[in-house]
Amino acid sequence: MRRQVVDVTKQTFLKGALILIAASLITRFLGFVNRIVVARVMGEEGIGLYMMAMPTLFLATAITQFGLPTAISKRVAEADVRGDNDQIKKIVVVSLTVTLSISIIFVGVLYLAAPYLADKLLKDARVIYPLLAIGPVIPILAVAAVLRGYFQGKQNMKPQSFSQVIEQIVRISCTVFLVKFFLPYGVEFAALGAMISVLIGEFISLLYMFYQFKRKKTVKIRSQFVAALKGGKQTLERLFSIALPATGSRLVASGTHFLEPILTAQSLALAGVGTAMATRQYGELTGYALPLLFLPTFITNSLATALLPSISEANEQNRHQFVHYRIHQAIRLSFASGAIATVILTVFAGPILYYMYGSESAERFILLMAPFYLMMYIQMPLSTALQALDAAKSAMWNTIIGAGVKIILLVSLASNAKFGIIGVAISMIVTVVLITLLHLISLARVAGFRLSWKELGQMLGLLGLTAFSAHLLKGIFASSLYNLPTFLLLLLILTVLYLLFMLSFGFITRAEVEQFLSRKKR
Repeated sequence: MRRQVVDVTKQTFLKGALILIAASLITRFLGFVNRIVVARVMGEEGIGLYMMAMPTLFLATAITQFGLPTAISKRVAEADVRGDNDQIKKIVVVSLTVTLSISIIFVGVLYLAAPYLADKLLKDARVIYPLLAIGPVIPILAVAAVLRGYFQGKQNMKPQSFSQVIEQIVRISCTVFLVKFFLPYGVEFAALGAMISVLIGEFISLLYMFYQFKRKKTVKIRSQFVAALKGGKQTLERLFSIALPATGSRLVASGTHFLEPILTAQSLALAGVGTAMATRQYGELTGYALPLLFLPTFITNSLATALLPSISEANEQNRHQFVHYRIHQAIRLSFASGAIATVILTVFAGPILYYMYGSESAERFILLMAPFYLMMYIQMPLSTALQALDAAKSAMWNTIIGAGVKIILLVSLASNAKFGIIGVAISMIVTVVLITLLHLISLARVAGFRLSWKELGQMLGLLGLTAFSAHLLKGIFASSLYNLPTFLLLLLILTVLYLLFMLSFGFITRAEVEQFLSRKKR
């Protein structure tokens, strides 16, 4: 019988989530500082070139990581509750071998395909420079993903959190220098400098993660590495039972994201939009509007990250009622984090864009998309719950259906001169709403999970009361919205009111406060 060792680094669900939220808040703030600097220096065209290359990085990450971070977190959590350190070692060794092997192959393919991808598919040969800079990032991200999954499975969120902050600080420092250094040679070289900054930041972040992994000494990788790899067939099968569907979901999402700028460029060309204008419009949508819409996801992703090992552990112990409680909790907190952002972005889109980027050109996208993107904020916890309950295939098929609908709508609408770039935004909206609804249906089928009418009423009440307050404050401060101190005071007042509304509707309970303050793991 294995001796159970208490891991003092393990945090409760809420504490782990809060650590990730704090780190993500810092990194998002730093990331927005970075975007402001880059946007003001490079402009819409430079941002467009940079954003056209980013989907390739996302696709490479999805392929090389092979869905293993999710599988690692789940299987490590299950092995940890049994005290099976040998199994944990096999999980890490097998995962490192798989991800590194795939990443090396993909880098070679990327370098061969980069000229064709930039010139023929993306319709802008200048994109080749940031594309080439992606290559060295891929194996770095592969190794970091394995270490991240290991720490998540051990329910120790600190190493990942600190590494995120380190990566952003290094990236911003390098971006400020490299973008300005390369800009005189052209916006394409400025985009190259921004991508090199990503490389440097990820490398320093990986060094920190590896140091933390070595320092804990819970699992020694170098000793009997080959033996662990040879005996890892069953481990690989168990990982792949989660990783393959998760990879399918990520590949579909990343593949759609990869095709998005290509299909957008081709469709807008059919609609009579010139290359430079299409690049500019795509930069406004993906470089200005989407980062604001995705802002609350630092909270929802943090909740989802902490949710996976928590549900996996409870499911391993057959605590089904606790699983339902945890999913309800994650959805409630995710909605609460997204509702305030949705209201602020919808009501104050113009001033926010002006302060962030010095341009209100993306306001039409924010006003159209923000109300529907509230559904996205609960999507990640729902997907994570399905994966933790061994229903990753359902999450994958939901993503595939959503991606198919997105591609059809994007091509149909963006190629129509009446819609143009707005058609791309509409395709994104429909996809977000559809996938979220499909995840809810899957959870009802797999685990009998449903949102009660009371919960739906609380959500609508919180959203409606906050929206009413925001419009009221907008009328009071109408003449001072473009005065920064006054605008910040307005947001502060709205935030205080929102916190009071949250307490009134029970979005933060006394039990959760006690759980956070308690040292006992729940």
